[in-house]
Amino acid sequence: MQRASERTVTVHLTHGGEYFGPVGPFEAAGGWWSSVDGVVARAAELAGVPMLLLRLVEGRSEHGGHGGHGGQVCYHAEALERPTAVEARPLDAGTAALLGPAERRAAWATPAGLADALAWAQAELAGAGRPATGPARQIRTWNLSGLFRLPTATGRDAWLKTTTPAFNAREGEVIALLGGVDPGLVPPVLAADPAGGRLLLDHVPGEDCWSPSLDTVEEVVPRLVAAQAALAADGRAATAGLRDRTPRTLLAQAEALLERLPGETDLTPGELAGVRRLVAELPALLEELAACGLPETLVHGDFHPGNWRSDGERSVVVDYADSCLGHPALDGLRPRAYLAPERWQHLVEVWLKAWSKHAPGSRPWRALQLVEPLYHLSYALRYQEFLDHIEASERPYHTGDPAAELRAALACGVPDLTGRNVWPGRA
Repeated sequence: MQRASERTVTVHLTHGGEYFGPVGPFEAAGGWWSSVDGVVARAAELAGVPMLLLRLVEGRSEHGGHGGHGGQVCYHAEALERPTAVEARPLDAGTAALLGPAERRAAWATPAGLADALAWAQAELAGAGRPATGPARQIRTWNLSGLFRLPTATGRDAWLKTTTPAFNAREGEVIALLGGVDPGLVPPVLAADPAGGRLLLDHVPGEDCWSPSLDTVEEVVPRLVAAQAALAADGRAATAGLRDRTPRTLLAQAEALLERLPGETDLTPGELAGVRRLVAELPALLEELAACGLPETLVHGDFHPGNWRSDGERSVVVDYADSCLGHPALDGLRPRAYLAPERWQHLVEVWLKAWSKHAPGSRPWRALQLVEPLYHLSYALRYQEFLDHIEASERPYHTGDPAAELRAALACGVPDLTGRNVWPGRA
């Protein structure tokens, strides 16, 4: 389905506990609700005061489509100084309910939490000898993270990322693990606060590789495979305290998820029964997957090309919030949904060649065939983690995602375990 290229936005503006009414509605370029750079700029222009968005208040996708994109969107923003162009006004009951406190609200979705995160970043930059030279530019905010770009005295920007520690990897530690093997594969970390879910990164030149060149694929994929193989070989991946998504643990977690889903999903009784049968048949698949000879290791968790950055000479992999200990074929399969078929086939060949080099005698092509139902189960679990930890107003971003992944697992079924064990096109 083609995505809407813009959204209609209204911003509820507050400052220091006072309410200054709605700003808008106005049209904002870029349909993704979490992308707020242009929204902040336009709302600040209309209100005559600098501001930062705190969170999504309401969102309705156009024609009831995919949550998080297009349609009509309402945000809550906090003005950075008291507005003078508009008057404070009383809150009506409905708006007060929308803007009031809520369980599981992200720290960066409150005025105090957002100010604290930005102050932390500015203090870390000052301590590193590259103080911020201007206000932070807000790029992205939603239930999973906040992303801010800060200009510094060196002329090279820094990036603040905020996440919720309860359900995300400690990205600084993951980056350090991978960087210990291949420093150029990861973004430079300027500071990290794992307990607070804060990460300060140096700017990485280039563009996100949503449409990666063949050369970029041939650079990035083998480097990740090499790092994963090295971390498995020396045992560091297994002892790093990563979230456990190894196949047997994943299967047990999927069984536990199915026990709670009847009351939380629109899966039909027949679909739920089908997924249960699928999960019950997976132990035999796990045995053959283990026999393919690929090691359990650090898995990026969201290894699509939009999380690669390249300036044409150097490529870096970013965004490690989903990282875990798991089967590397989960990363191998992730780019498929983002690439045209011929580009996907090229990436597969590169991935297979890399693992054949680092795990001689292994059968990576068979692992990639076998892992698909586990892939969908792993994302059903991940999306349910999101829903379990975010506030109610932001559930539209992911409501229905666990069920969609379980339907995908049901559709692919258990691969034929009596097959020829070759990748299509191979003799």
